[in-house]
Amino acid sequence: MPEISRFFGIIIAMYHSEHAPPHFHARYGSSKAAIAIETCALLEGSLPPRVLGMVMEWAVAHRQELLEDWELCRLHALPKPIHPLE
Repeated sequence: MPEISRFFGIIIAMYHSEHAPPHFHARYGSSKAAIAIETCALLEGSLPPRVLGMVMEWAVAHRQELLEDWELCRLHALPKPIHPLE
C-alpha cells in the first residue's frame, strides 16, 4: 500500500485497485480507518478522536490531491506524496 503522507505518527496510504467510493486509509499505532475522500465520512475502523480530527482537517485541505491520487492508484500508478499537516 503506497504511503502518501505521514504526520504526528499518522500514516496515510491508498491501495491500488480499490473499491468505490474513493477513499484513503489512515493508521495510528494499532488503530486503522478508511475515510471517504469526498465526504470525509468514516467508512470502517476507528481512530482516537484527536487523531481523527487531524486526519479530517488534513483531508479537507488536500481533497483535490487525494482525488488525483485515487485515480493514479486505480491505474496502478504510484500516487504522488501529499504535504503533511503542520
